[in-house]
Amino acid sequence: MSISHTLLGLLEAGPSHGYDLKRAFDNHFGHDRPLHYGQVYSTMSRLLKNGLVEVEGTESGGGPERKRYAITDAGITDVGDWLSRAEKPEPYLQSVLYTKVVLALLTGRDAAALLDVQRSEHLRLMRELTRRKMGGDLADQLICDHALFHLEADLRWLELTAARLDRLASEVRS
Repeated sequence: MSISHTLLGLLEAGPSHGYDLKRAFDNHFGHDRPLHYGQVYSTMSRLLKNGLVEVEGTESGGGPERKRYAITDAGITDVGDWLSRAEKPEPYLQSVLYTKVVLALLTGRDAAALLDVQRSEHLRLMRELTRRKMGGDLADQLICDHALFHLEADLRWLELTAARLDRLASEVRS
């Protein structure tokens, strides 16, 4: 996820303080990984330097000055360009799971047991996401569906690999 483009997109709704941007980000996108304040302010500083946002005003309070950021025309164009571009699909051609299976085979460890442990962990997470999906709003349901579909694909790979384990073992050892 592009944090800078996401913050720019949030600013299109109107000028905002860094604190409010962090809350909006966490509310819409940060269910599993909330944004750190330092990341918000370093990103806003970079966007300011690149002319994509401007400081609309500052307010003094009991602490440091609070800047109110507004998106510039260049920022609006940048977000529009980003939104119109397709994301590169990630095929995961060399996954950590594959590496572990091959290393287990190369070192004489039980690759089938490794696949079983991984399958159990995938199923545990799928149950957790399914519970979360049932109690969530539409945005949370869509996020959970995305994760569940990826986990389901991983499970299919785990099953296929388990079925081909003897053949893979003979190929990696030769």
